[in-house]
Amino acid sequence: MASALARRVGGSGAAALWRAARGFASVGSDIVSSAPGVSLQKARSWDEGVATKFSATPLKDIFYGKKVVIFGLPGAYTGVCSQTHVPSYKNNIDKLKAKGIDSVICVSVNDPYVLNGWAEKLEAKDAIEFYGDFDGSFHKSLDLGIDLSAALLGRRSHRWSAFVDNGRIKAFNVEKAPSEFNVSSAEVILDQI
Repeated sequence: MASALARRVGGSGAAALWRAARGFASVGSDIVSSAPGVSLQKARSWDEGVATKFSATPLKDIFYGKKVVIFGLPGAYTGVCSQTHVPSYKNNIDKLKAKGIDSVICVSVNDPYVLNGWAEKLEAKDAIEFYGDFDGSFHKSLDLGIDLSAALLGRRSHRWSAFVDNGRIKAFNVEKAPSEFNVSSAEVILDQI
C-alpha cells in the first residue's frame, strides 16, 4: 500500500513516470481521463432507477466546467463514514460553496439505492450529491481500490478527498488506512481550495 500511496501523491521521477504511464489520478491529472469509460450512478430510489432506465452519469458530466469537491469512503452505514466523514462535508457546505464549489460529491463502492437510503438517514441529500461506484471500476481506475474482506466488506475504496477544477485534480488526499480520518476531511480540503 505504501507504494500505491507514493504513486498517488508524488514521489521520485520514476514513480511519476510510472503513474503517468498507468493513468492513475494525481494532482494535475484529468480525473475523467484517469477513469476512461467509467460512469457513476446517482443515489436514487428503486422507482427512480426504473424510471430513468437505470441510467448512469458519465464522469465528464460530473466534472467538466465545474469546481467539484469529491470524497470517497469505504462504505455506507460504516462507522467513520457515518459518524465523521460525511458530517464534516455536510457541516461545511456553506464554506465550500462560498469558495466557489459547484458541487460536493460522496462516492462509494455501493449501489445507488443503498447510498440513497444512507444519505436520507444522514439528512445530507440537500448538501451532498451521492454516487454509487457499484462495481468499483471508478476506484480501481484511480488506484484507490482496497480489499476490506477482513472487515466483511470485500473490494471497497480507500478513504480520500480531492478538489477538481474543470476535470483537473488540484488537491488529492488519501488516508493511510481506511479507518483513519486525518487528511480527507472538509476542513483539510477547504484549506486547499
